[in-house]
Amino acid sequence: MTISVSVDGDGFLINRDEWTEELAVELAASDEFEMTDQVMGFIRDARAMYDNDGVVPPIRIFAKKQGVSTKDLYNIFKKGPMKLICKWGGLPKPTGCV
Repeated sequence: MTISVSVDGDGFLINRDEWTEELAVELAASDEFEMTDQVMGFIRDARAMYDNDGVVPPIRIFAKKQGVSTKDLYNIFKKGPMKLICKWGGLPKPTGCV
């Protein structure tokens, strides 16, 4: 499958205005991950938090607002939950611990 948008060397969108939920599914598939409603919900919420705060939420704050533990997020995403949520959600690369 070919992603039809510009991404950086790590697979993050260069222009976040190109993001769609369909693209999120494609980006996840390119990482061999099958999108679920739960994960899409996490992406929508992270995008809303980014729009409100101007920054990618730290994993602890994000997990708390989602009503899950950071361990739950790692169980779903295996490696770097916020990195993948941001990558598939068209958000900038998170800074700090990811």
